[in-house]
Amino acid sequence: MNDFRDRLDAHLDRWVNKNIRAIGAYTVPDSTGMIKLDAMENPFVWPEAMQTAWAELMASAHVNRYPHPDAPEVKNGIRALFNVPDGIEILLGNGSDELIQLIGLVVNGAGRKIMAPEPSFVMFEMVAKFLGMTYVGVPLNGDFEIDLESTLRAIEVEDPAVIFLAQPNNPTGNLWGAEKLRRILEYANGLVVIDEAYTAFTDADYLDWLDEFPNLLIMRTFSKVGLAGLRLGMLFGHPAWIEQINKLRLPYNINALTQLTAVFAMEHYPVLMNQTQELVRQRQQLSQSLAEFASLTVYPSQANFILVRTAAGQAVDIHQKLKEAGILVKKLHGAHPSLSDCLRINVSSSAENGLLVAALKQIL
Repeated sequence: MNDFRDRLDAHLDRWVNKNIRAIGAYTVPDSTGMIKLDAMENPFVWPEAMQTAWAELMASAHVNRYPHPDAPEVKNGIRALFNVPDGIEILLGNGSDELIQLIGLVVNGAGRKIMAPEPSFVMFEMVAKFLGMTYVGVPLNGDFEIDLESTLRAIEVEDPAVIFLAQPNNPTGNLWGAEKLRRILEYANGLVVIDEAYTAFTDADYLDWLDEFPNLLIMRTFSKVGLAGLRLGMLFGHPAWIEQINKLRLPYNINALTQLTAVFAMEHYPVLMNQTQELVRQRQQLSQSLAEFASLTVYPSQANFILVRTAAGQAVDIHQKLKEAGILVKKLHGAHPSLSDCLRINVSSSAENGLLVAALKQIL
């Protein structure tokens, strides 16, 4: 057995890319039986009539056939739903994660760099490491805002191939603002990708900038509005960029059931928007409830989650005690120096938010 293990390790050492060997996998904790407040999901299910109609639609699907390779019905629905400007093309991905990886692949090369503010979405850095690219994180200031001057200096020095800007930012929940985004776009030589994963929870919308900036791409997703199980991400950009990125997309990446469900969901989009607006209302109420705990610092959020900082040294203990109470939140302590003592809490239904607050009253 030891000989087998030694030979296996020798094979891994020789053949697995050293960049892959050096990193850990993206892990998702087991949430069985838990109130799940760690993954920015919409907690609401569809109305019964809508579920019945969807089930009938799924029964009509022919999964023995490959899906349409370009999902034109999905793209047409997205174009109408979001009022996509004429002349802008759409590329669909298996979630935003695949799109981030495709963008990295298309600009990859010797010495190429990926840049993002930090802390931000972990996949920006992970994809850079997957591809053997250099990742440059530009620290946010103490209020989790972009320091524009230091960011512009970093762009000048590092000359990144692509800059990812999550708007609102994950895990901090704040917006960067149009002025800072515009300055970065004007200053950058490479691509700038605005990740609007949480745009449904705010008024920020930069699709019309695609006609102004030739180095801009915009990402969105249906995951946060109640369709996380679909894994459907969207990339918007000039056809010349989309053409090049599409060359790297694997065939049939959007399966038949996802295509059918996406079109169906867009036909019933007011239901999802009503749920989203309820989460916005719950966000305000939950923020106020959390702010009543003297030991918690609550950061303003324009997303469907709230970042809080506990008293020094308490985040790990609070996270564990909430878990023991059947409530799973995201422990950010240890993920980045500026997130010390921080937890990220998914905004949920009034009932689940109430259970969270009640549990915190027992803990704090």
